[in-house]
Amino acid sequence: MTTSPLHSLDIRLLRYFAVVAEENNVRRAAERLFMSQPPLSRHIRQLEQRLGVTLFVRHTRGLTLTPEGQRVLAIVRPLLAQQDSAYAALSKLSQAEGASLRLGLTTAFEQDFFTPLETRLAARVETLNVVRHGSPELVRQLRRGKIDAALVALPLETTGLSVIPLNRQEPLIAALPAQWPESAQASLTLQALASRPLFWFKRERNPAFFDFTREIFHRAGYAPVRIEEPLEHEVLLARIARGDGVSLFPASFAAIQRQGVVFRPVEEAALCLRCGLVIPPENAPRFEWLITMAQTA
Repeated sequence: MTTSPLHSLDIRLLRYFAVVAEENNVRRAAERLFMSQPPLSRHIRQLEQRLGVTLFVRHTRGLTLTPEGQRVLAIVRPLLAQQDSAYAALSKLSQAEGASLRLGLTTAFEQDFFTPLETRLAARVETLNVVRHGSPELVRQLRRGKIDAALVALPLETTGLSVIPLNRQEPLIAALPAQWPESAQASLTLQALASRPLFWFKRERNPAFFDFTREIFHRAGYAPVRIEEPLEHEVLLARIARGDGVSLFPASFAAIQRQGVVFRPVEEAALCLRCGLVIPPENAPRFEWLITMAQTA
């Protein structure tokens, strides 16, 4: 098979030609291509020599396509569009395979909860940047584009974001002072703790979860005196150990050994946290692999 000399034609020459044809002006085309005018003019003359046709009529006001130039433009436009499409698809593939990932992990769960997933992700992506915050703050960072995806605790207000509930959840358990008589019981009902102060968060910190638990508390007839919950877990546990009140934690926190604090199951089965993956809708096609991995980790 005879190979045409045009098979070695640099496709960049065709790109330059198309931009000049759209602008009908070498100066404006050069600005779009981030190059100076003389080399762009040389590239156009080189293309004309390779094709053996005159592409433009040059005049004082700029350039006009010749009939041959119009035919060449009609031929190359689909080729350039296909190139753009191919580059976009390859870019998505590269991103999907994971050059980097900015992932938020909620501090609502004890962090060993995420260790298996983090290990698998570290082997999959070149750069894994993990940030750890409460679930509402992770949602704010997603909306600002500071992270790509987040594993959060549900329920949570996530308007405008894609939410994939995962098959992972934890019951809430009671963390109470070891000196309280209730700590001797194997499990507790909320009613059994009704006379004890409860460390709890203000509704504005997480309205969806606050309303979710309030409904469960109401059905259980549980209406304790509430004390504002410290933001840091260590401070909260220190105050529980001191006997200031009780709080509710995801079950994974029972692995924490804190002198003066005991963890006991709570019999209200509906009182639980579910883990979910939250992604901006425009990121979802890129991170289908992450969804699958999060579901199976």
